[in-house]
Amino acid sequence: MGEAGSGMRQAVPAELSSFIGRERELTALASLLATERLVTLTGPAGIGKTRLAVRTVRTLTDRNGLDTVWADLATLPERRWADLEDELIDRLAGRGGTLLVLDGCEQLGEAGPGLAAQLLLRLPGLRILATSQRRLGLAGEAVLAVPPLSVPSAPAAQSLPSVPTVAPGAPGDGAADPARSFQVAEVAGYAAVRLFEERARGADPFFELTERNAGAVAALCRALDGIPGALELAAGRAHQYAPAQALRRLGSDPLTFLAGGAGRSTRVDAERSLRLASPAERLLWERLSVFAGSFDRTAAAEVCGFGALTPDTAGEALLALAPGLLADAGPGRYRLPLSVRAYAARRLAHGPAGDGPTTARRHRERCRVLAERAAQLWRSGAQQEARALAVRELPELRAAMNPLSAGGPGEALEIAVSLWFLWSACGMVAEGRRHLERALALHPAPRPARALWLAAWLVASFGESDGADPLLVEAWTEAVHEGEDGCLAYLAHVRGTIALWEDRYEDAAAEYRDGLELLTADPGFGPGREALRAAHTLAVAHTDPAAVPVEDGPPDAPADLWARSWVSYAHALVQRREGRPALARAELLRGLRTQFALGDQLGQAFSVELLAELEADQGRCAEAARLLGAVSRTRPRAASEPRAQRTVRARLTPEAFRAAYARGARTPLRELLPELLELPG
Repeated sequence: MGEAGSGMRQAVPAELSSFIGRERELTALASLLATERLVTLTGPAGIGKTRLAVRTVRTLTDRNGLDTVWADLATLPERRWADLEDELIDRLAGRGGTLLVLDGCEQLGEAGPGLAAQLLLRLPGLRILATSQRRLGLAGEAVLAVPPLSVPSAPAAQSLPSVPTVAPGAPGDGAADPARSFQVAEVAGYAAVRLFEERARGADPFFELTERNAGAVAALCRALDGIPGALELAAGRAHQYAPAQALRRLGSDPLTFLAGGAGRSTRVDAERSLRLASPAERLLWERLSVFAGSFDRTAAAEVCGFGALTPDTAGEALLALAPGLLADAGPGRYRLPLSVRAYAARRLAHGPAGDGPTTARRHRERCRVLAERAAQLWRSGAQQEARALAVRELPELRAAMNPLSAGGPGEALEIAVSLWFLWSACGMVAEGRRHLERALALHPAPRPARALWLAAWLVASFGESDGADPLLVEAWTEAVHEGEDGCLAYLAHVRGTIALWEDRYEDAAAEYRDGLELLTADPGFGPGREALRAAHTLAVAHTDPAAVPVEDGPPDAPADLWARSWVSYAHALVQRREGRPALARAELLRGLRTQFALGDQLGQAFSVELLAELEADQGRCAEAARLLGAVSRTRPRAASEPRAQRTVRARLTPEAFRAAYARGARTPLRELLPELLELPG
């Protein structure tokens, strides 16, 4: 059998393009090959297993004269498998210290592990390096999972940007806004960006990474999961599409965008790996395409374990497929790369009738239950746990909140309302408003009172109070019609918040009292009584400070730690007025610890503005201006100008104020407040 037919060659394949990144993996693989007889590189299609093997083996060959035989199993016809073991034995017999590379070992299916075991048994001096989307499962096997290339994280202001969604039967949900850009220096060092830039320049000699496109390139690298094969495809189209255009095309139709070049190679690799998989594994792979983000064994069983695939067999199939999935979301969690997920989604859509819709329905139901579970955790006082659950599952929840999916706007609104705390208390107001406004626009009349309340709250509390008026009127009408006393209470809370931001403290206190009178002990949704009491305490701190009891030490925290942080702010107001700045500062820092842990940007803004007043009281006006600059983008536009800002402007020259304010806007808040540096996260 000749080399062309067998896929074997004496020489290691040539490197046709530059090798970027993987420094850590190169070192780890070289170390394993020096001590282990069987090393397997695992990872999904397109991740760069073969490239890593080629570079490592070529380096070792140049350095140590390593004797290598390379077998490209992807080109080996199935009819030749039976002769492969004998041919390799003939080729390798008598050659001590040889390294055999079995590239694409998953192509042999169950025959792969048997072949490797026999070769190691019959040739004691042989070492094997296998690349495979599956572990061989042999005793003594050393496995090195090849991770994606490093990508820039999302800007802090984006608070977990949207990622492309390719759920069967639903259009894409868009991608991160490239206008929210990085500077070139912030992204240029990441391996995924370096790869994209170099390959794009090969396709378009005039391509450059600039301030205008750096954000789009970073978002594109994230959307493509840092997988080299997909990145090279996108970069190869640089002469057709600018990065921002490529990002939009990827978000709107990933299947078409990834249909050629490296994308076609990824599809072929994925289909080859499934050709010899069990029916359960192929079915699970297709059904997993409904997950927009990561999943664990329990999630896979809940969503995909029905019909011909039981929950138990779904869990077993996931363990078999796991080496070919991304495992960058934490222990026991996996993710389909977008470049693979698009093809799995197409197979699911064209599979047995009802299979795709049933999988999507089970996924939406899981998301509804998850959102309610997170809301229950928040109400019980486990607020950091609630936030962590919602953030971890956010890609799935986003997909379920698409009002154009089969669940419709009603189901989308139900999930969005359950996640009220994520939008308001955890600093993700802009995204929450998008979900609510899109679903409300498509919902037939009458629209649900709870969703109207939440939309009004987000608009009033974090945007323009005038824009909340039509929503407040409609929400009140529907709440009366539906008998939703909880909504009526929360609408009073919204009106009180508007009054508070406008410095109408008597009106705010009255509205908050009305809300507390209407709200039951356990309303079952929304902020709860602790939050309304905290708001009332804040209003009273302005109107009647003597009525606000102020503790000399840390009070017993209520179950609602978020509400406690606002009570700390109210107490700090009183402490400052009573001439106890040290105690006021301690209260503010106590509240800020919770606000940082939860991501409450609104709470941070007001707490820091009061800290700025304390600094100004002590004559530290430049420090106060820096603090004001640090939170200038997170306060509601409807709120009055901070008193500290008026004070500091009067005491500093315009030039000095602008310089200090701008410096604060460029400085992370924790650097301005050393007391916060020991906070978790």
